[in-house]
Amino acid sequence: MWDNHIALRRLANGLLLASLAMLLYALGFWITHAPVFPVKKIRISGEMERVTAEQLKFIAEHELTGTFFTLDIDKTRGAFGKLPWVHQAQVRRVWPDTLEISVDEYVALARWGENGLVDVNGEWFDAASDQGLPVFYGPAGAQKDMAALYLRLRPVFAPSGLAIVRMFLSDRRAWSVELNNGVHIEFGRGDVENRAQRFASHWKGTLAKLPYAISYVDMRYPNGFAVRMPGYSAPQTAQGTN
Repeated sequence: MWDNHIALRRLANGLLLASLAMLLYALGFWITHAPVFPVKKIRISGEMERVTAEQLKFIAEHELTGTFFTLDIDKTRGAFGKLPWVHQAQVRRVWPDTLEISVDEYVALARWGENGLVDVNGEWFDAASDQGLPVFYGPAGAQKDMAALYLRLRPVFAPSGLAIVRMFLSDRRAWSVELNNGVHIEFGRGDVENRAQRFASHWKGTLAKLPYAISYVDMRYPNGFAVRMPGYSAPQTAQGTN
């Protein structure tokens, strides 16, 4: 072999290439791990009303580790996603020393019973809020259906000055609501939107003008509805005398 100049040349070239590869690897490892490439700037964007600057600063100071190259993007995204009002966070590097973080907040639509909130997309999330929100009561996993129906019913009641303060969905998929005027409406399992439209069309013209307060309206009848008025007493029929 040692007399084979071609083989020796190939061996030398192979060793040279291996040495260069190892040198480049070592150089790359040093560049990506050296403390001379720290993250010096963090830019945060997004329309934020509930997420505070103090919360973001805390995450940046306690959760972000590594250099510009070694910072774990997925871990960083997850760290910001731990904040209660953060729906999702997008993270990207900007050369040479900047990290850009775009924060998308949840938009609360309702409370989920006594446990958490529901956003406009029907997603449950765990956060505290002092907003005057309606309350949903329903089976586990029904958040999306309830949010979608609430958004469709809200403009139905609004022209009459009415708003849903509580919405109920039973295990048998029967719907009912309580309005801001104290009226409880039973819709059942039928076409809730049409029944709500029917109620709204009669409210201003008929029901709101009754001399007695209404506590309950049953809209499950195909061509009408039943009304409960606690203060109303049916007139008694006069009895004849002998």
